[in-house]
Amino acid sequence: MRCVVSHDAGGAEILASYVVREGGDWLFVLEGPARKVFTRRLGAVACSSLVDAIEACDEVLTGSSWQSDLEWRAIGAARQAGKRVVTFLDHWVNYRERFIRTGIEHLPDAILVGDHYAKAVASRVFPDIEVMLVMNPYFEDMKHEFSLCYEEVRGGSARRGLRVLFVSEPISEHALLAHGNPRQWGYTEFDAIRYLHGGVTALGGYVESLVIRPHPAEAVGKYDSLIAEMQPLARLGGGMPLIREIMESDVVVGCESMAMAVALIAGRRVVSAIPPGGRPCVLPHREIESLSELVARRDSQASM
Repeated sequence: MRCVVSHDAGGAEILASYVVREGGDWLFVLEGPARKVFTRRLGAVACSSLVDAIEACDEVLTGSSWQSDLEWRAIGAARQAGKRVVTFLDHWVNYRERFIRTGIEHLPDAILVGDHYAKAVASRVFPDIEVMLVMNPYFEDMKHEFSLCYEEVRGGSARRGLRVLFVSEPISEHALLAHGNPRQWGYTEFDAIRYLHGGVTALGGYVESLVIRPHPAEAVGKYDSLIAEMQPLARLGGGMPLIREIMESDVVVGCESMAMAVALIAGRRVVSAIPPGGRPCVLPHREIESLSELVARRDSQASM
């Protein structure tokens, strides 16, 4: 019997795909956004308490959250109980910080990653832990979903120009929690959206719409006033699945969101809107363009 422990949405998507592919008997310890993700993917699941699940299982599989200490507590409890614990890292940054709370580090017995770049980083950061490369199950599922969605979206409404989708992240909240400074990386999500709005013509061609899709961890109404500033171009997204919003867009813009990697799978043009002065985008995908470079190119051509 295995147990899966998850809180944040990004990690939950990968773990849910992994559980579906693996099959077998699982215990579920789910909190926060992970509950919704697993319900959408597996149907209604009965959740156990962490204490009961650790006692009953033979092995623990966790995600790694910044919003919660659930996985951190699960790793510590599993190690103390002598149960093997494996963590699936769902992104490409802040690997060490994921396992530390209040100055205390709880590390798993092994780490799973979904690509060669992540494996190189994790192996460097955790030289004494087994790092295993597996095919990213969530990305494989997305490839299938995009293929099913393609024909339906292709027959949709006629386009007058580019449809831009901004996939947000709670950057300032994460920075504040991890470092005590919402501008730790030189910018916030609000800075990035304003920079995109001001430089949207650098994407080339007429822009028909700008949809801002909130992250599942963000509060309702967070972007209302910002969107009001950007009328009539901008509107709030998130009312349909990520797959559908990506497929209905021409350009997907973000900062360092995993949704940008998902958009690449869909064959969409992807741009990072980190403004000048911000930490450069750490996503390893070479196909991702830089809005600041596009803006500089546009301004250079305009001055010639």
